[in-house]
Amino acid sequence: METSPNTCADASPALRPLFRLAPGYELVLASGSPRRRQFLNEWGLPFRLALASADEPRPVPGESPEAYTRRAAIAKALAVGRDLPQCADPKPVLLAADTVVAIDGEILGKPENPAHALSMLERLNGASHEVISAVCLLLPAQCQVALPASALPGLHMQETVDGAFRMLSFSDVSRVVFHRWPLPVLQAYVNTGEPDDKAGAYAIQGQGAVLVERVEGSWSTVVGLPVTPLAQVMISLGIITPYGA
Repeated sequence: METSPNTCADASPALRPLFRLAPGYELVLASGSPRRRQFLNEWGLPFRLALASADEPRPVPGESPEAYTRRAAIAKALAVGRDLPQCADPKPVLLAADTVVAIDGEILGKPENPAHALSMLERLNGASHEVISAVCLLLPAQCQVALPASALPGLHMQETVDGAFRMLSFSDVSRVVFHRWPLPVLQAYVNTGEPDDKAGAYAIQGQGAVLVERVEGSWSTVVGLPVTPLAQVMISLGIITPYGA
């Protein structure tokens, strides 16, 4: 497991923090995604990184993209969480997430080469697909916090106890519709190099935004972290509070 020192930076020096981490907790982010770090920075929350070296699980036959995404987020959380001290003060709250792009029930991973990226984009071109982001929160099992059943109606949530942890996981799905572009536009995008390490071969937060005609659902879910339900869950659990409240 790799760790880095506490990190906290506002989105802009002119902006005040949006949330405050409740006393007695330490937020640990089990993700190397720059965009996930940016979301937490924009909230004004201090956190540290803890990255597991284990490989991500592979989808199994018959598994839906949403079920796989939740399983992958849980695997990331547990891979890091089992190395965290359980009697620490402040208590660690670990956040892990996973995002997949799927079309017609098939998960599109990262392209193997530029030709593969172009093939993916041609498949998405002029069509709609799903982007699923799942979150897993690990809390110390002894924490006497409970999420009210009515707090987030309609959100697919699971709560279990795994050894020393209480584990909350949930997922959110957005639908993305691509504009139908001529092949030279898709090729030009591939030539930028941006698709090389991106699931589905595009980044909506980058130059790939031009490919997208509309998003049905949460933009942040497409980027990689469903920030609205995450904030609702963390506030309901008492992990964060509005700044100044």
